[in-house]
Order: sequence, then C-alpha cells, then structure tokens
Amino acid sequence: MSDANGSVEDLTAELIQILGAENVILDKGERRFYSQDIYKQGELIALAIRPGSKDELSRAVAETTRAGFAIAPRGGGMSYTSGYIQQAPDAVMVDMSRLNRITEINVQDMYVTAECGCTWADLHQALKDKGVRTPCWGTLSGLHATIGGTLSQNGLFFGAGQFGPSAESVVGLKVILADGAEITTGAWGTKGGVPFFRHYGPDLTGLFLGDTGALGFKAEAALRLMRIPAFEDSVSFAFEDYEACADTMCEVGRSGVAAEIFGFDPNLAEMRLKRESLAKDIGALKGVVAGSSSLAKGLGEAAKVAVAGRRYMDEVAYSVNVTVEGRSASAVAEDLEEMRRIAVGHKGREIANSIPKIIRGTPFAPLNNMLGPEGQRWVPVHGIVPHSQAKPVWQAIYALFDEYADVINSHDITTGFLLTVASTNGFLIEPVMLWPEQRLEIHNRSVESPVLKRLTDYPANPQASKVVDEIKQRLCHLFLDFGAAHFQIGKTYLYAEGQDLAARSLLESVKNAVDPARKVNPGSLGLN
Repeated sequence: MSDANGSVEDLTAELIQILGAENVILDKGERRFYSQDIYKQGELIALAIRPGSKDELSRAVAETTRAGFAIAPRGGGMSYTSGYIQQAPDAVMVDMSRLNRITEINVQDMYVTAECGCTWADLHQALKDKGVRTPCWGTLSGLHATIGGTLSQNGLFFGAGQFGPSAESVVGLKVILADGAEITTGAWGTKGGVPFFRHYGPDLTGLFLGDTGALGFKAEAALRLMRIPAFEDSVSFAFEDYEACADTMCEVGRSGVAAEIFGFDPNLAEMRLKRESLAKDIGALKGVVAGSSSLAKGLGEAAKVAVAGRRYMDEVAYSVNVTVEGRSASAVAEDLEEMRRIAVGHKGREIANSIPKIIRGTPFAPLNNMLGPEGQRWVPVHGIVPHSQAKPVWQAIYALFDEYADVINSHDITTGFLLTVASTNGFLIEPVMLWPEQRLEIHNRSVESPVLKRLTDYPANPQASKVVDEIKQRLCHLFLDFGAAHFQIGKTYLYAEGQDLAARSLLESVKNAVDPARKVNPGSLGLN
C-alpha cells in the first residue's frame, strides 16, 4: 500500500486543475501500460500525467509529493532495468512526451537547448539542415528515446566512438526537484548566463546525469554543438574468434578515429539476418542514398548494399563495423586504411559494409529489434570495462552460458552479444537473451504493425522467464566482480553494492537534500 497522506481522488482533482483532465490518465489499461518497461511489469501506478510546460511539471511534482505519493519520470519508455517502473503500487508516472520543444539552436555559440521529452530523432532532424549536431547524437532507439531519458540512463551510440556517451555532450540542465523548485546548472545558472559552458565551480550538472531519475526531473537540457563532418565512410570485418574481435575493437577504440565501432557474435548476426533481407529493405536503401554526400554516390552505395544482400554474412563468425568521419575524403580514406591495418593485424578479413551504411542511412529506425525474429522476448545486460578486461569478461560470460547450457537449450533461450566502444577507454559488452514469452503492451505499441502481424504471439512462459531472470542476475554479479560500470542502472545493476562507504554516504546526503521524503523514483540507484 502507498504511505500517501492524501487520497488518489483528491490528488487527481488537484492535478486536473493544473494539467487539464485530458492530461491526467486514469484508465486501468493505460496505467498498466505505464507500469511496464521492455523487460517487466511493475506495480500498478495510481495515475499518469502529461505536463506540457516546465511550470506544469513543477506544480504537478510539488502537489504529488506534498500529498505523499511517489512520482517518477518516464521518457520514451526504453528502459529494461526497471528505470522508471515502480516497486510499490499507487505511484504517479510523469509522461514527458508533451515537453518536446527545441527551444534554441545557437550556431554562433554552438549549443542547442531542448525540453527533455524531445526525441533524438526530432533533434537530429531540426539540426541537420543547419550543418550541426551534438557530439554524441543519440542511441539506436532514438526514434522513441528522449533526450531526458537518455541523460537519466546515460547511453551511447552515434558519435560515441570519438566523443564518449551522451552525458559528455551536456553543458547544462534545468531540473525540477521534489518540492517543485527549479535549479539550473553550469554557466547557464549564472545571473544573465547562457548555456555555453558546463564547468563553473563544482559540476552540479553531473549529479543529474545517469541518476535514472532518482534526484529530480530533467525539464530542459543544453548540449554543445559541432559542425557535421563533410565526409564519412565505413568498413566491416569478419573474425574467426572472439579474442581477435575484441582485440580489434579495443585497438580501434584506442586509435580515437572511429565515430562508431560495433560488433556482433555469430548468434546475434544470425538473428539480424533472419529478419527481412537487407537487399529488399527499400526504406534502408533510400536512407543510404539520402545519407550520402551526393546523389550519384548515394545510388552507388545503395547498389553495393543491394548486390551484397545477405550472402556476404553466410560464413561470418564475429563481425566488427566501423564508421569514420572527417573534413576531407582523403582524411577519411587514411583513417579507413588505419582500420584495415588494425583488423588485418588481428587476422580479420574485410566484408561488405552494408550494416554500417544502412544504420548511418537510417539512424533512427523503427524499434522492431526489441522482439526476436520469431517474436521472442528480448533483454540485454551490459557492462563497460577497460580494454584490458575485454577478453577476460567475455570469456567469463561464455563460461556462465556454458554452465546453463542444458537449461538454456531446454527452454529455447538464445544468447548473443552486441559490442561497442566508448571513446578511447571503454569496452561495452552486452550479452542478450531471447526466449519464447508473452509480449507486453509496450512491445505491441513500439514494433511496427506489419512486422508484429508476422511474429508469433507466444503464451505466457514463466519457467523460461525465471531462468532468464536468474541468468540476468548472475551476469550483474559477474560484472560487479570485474568492477564494470553500467548505463541504465535503474533498479537492476548492483550500484550500491559496488560503492565505497564514503561515496555512498555522500550520495545519500545528496538524495536527502533534493528529495528528503524519498518520493522521487524510489529504489532507483538503490536509494529506498
């Protein structure tokens, strides 16, 4: 039960006064939807709200906490670590989707400000015609993932090989605290200041990045801009074993010249190829054309993708894909030669670069990959380790999967790996599991309807899900043993268990200062 000192009915009436009846959601089916993330169903919330301005957000948060209800922010709903779903019933969920305006694009001072319900896809669209972007310019889920959700979880993909994760692109935040107070961080918070610089005194911005919404509600973010490089190209390689794959990715990461570096193991590559043929994906080919510097070049690149089809992956074990950017074609060509030198030095062979071409051509594709090729449920677990630990942690995960081999096979669980690199010093390894299990409503709303119709609608399968959850927890402990870092900490990764006592005490003190009643997303970061 909730420990609220007011009734749901009274709170609902107050929130309707602030937000309007259409933005206070009471329907049980909708509340159930807002109570789940990609991996699991949380406790049923009391209601969901959709503020349309910073003032409405401030007043709604203050009223909710004053009445004694827990309240949590929800961006695009892409969490799989209980980032916003609740462990106790009768909380209030804040749907940030109406706070989606881009408030300033300043190409003279090189920053952009946007409300935190804005998606990465919308931000990218607004910036590209001006010839600028943020250094890390979104995640693969950026069609749904919001700026605020990503900054709360932290995350990476586009541009992260050179510029690090999303948090490193932030220069300031406007945050609503539990009592409705607003704070502004960085130079943005100075009297008369603008968000051109993050570091002015202690880095208060950093407190609210990667906090999984535990410390406040990110209302608006300022991110630095850079000019979009004039040229880009990509290259892909195949390797016979995971050791060579890891060695190559780490060395490419250390080189500091790759915008994106990502790889697959044989299982994950096979799962991708079971979906629609790359050659038949007309939308993807259109993206390749549109993403090229000229129509002629774009048509040529699309033709190469179409000719390659899927055949080039038939005998590929482990694969690595690299995209590089530069001011000139010659600079890009030199960087690609460096990538080839590194890969060949680790016994890699070059293969068609269809996958990085398509991903760059359509960077924010529909989220059909959140289900398996037959409709299986999907969950990733990840850790970020230094390059020296890349092969040992991968070997340890394989050993864990071998330990569970019989039960994995008996429950039709499939495992695989997605790999990437964060700037020059972080290796991210993401084991994934797919298993036959009933879909949640979030899958029905996120996967495209024509794709969903072709997939198996599995019945409930609690035995297999119990095994998946057990392996997931074992992986979290394995990563803790390696001292790994994590994005999307939520209520899943063992963040508190890995902290020293002094650091934990300081974080508890910060929580007490910004949320003394512990009503903002309780349980996140282990802050109960």
